[in-house]
Amino acid sequence: MTQHAQLRIETGLEIYFCEPQSPWQRGSNENTNGLLRQYFPKGTDLSQHCADELSAVANALNTCPRKTLGWQTPAEDLDRLLKQDMVVGVATTG
Repeated sequence: MTQHAQLRIETGLEIYFCEPQSPWQRGSNENTNGLLRQYFPKGTDLSQHCADELSAVANALNTCPRKTLGWQTPAEDLDRLLKQDMVVGVATTG
C-alpha cells in the first residue's frame, strides 16, 4: 500500500490502516487466516505447493458461503458488485 495516497485520489476510496497488535481491527483478515490454516498450518512455506494446489484452495474459499455476505459466496458477492457498478455507470441516451 505504498501508493495508498494515489489510490485514494484516483478512486475516492477511504484508506484505513489497522494498528499493530490489534487483531480485532482486522476481522475478515483474521477469519481468512483461520480458514487458510485449515489447509496450510502457520509457518507453511507456500513455495512448496504448486500453483494448482494454491488455486484449489483459493477456489474452495471463494466458493464457500459467508454469514457476513448474507450467505453468498465471495465470488457471488464480487460478481454482484461488478454488475451493479456496470448498471450504475451506463450512460443514457435521449
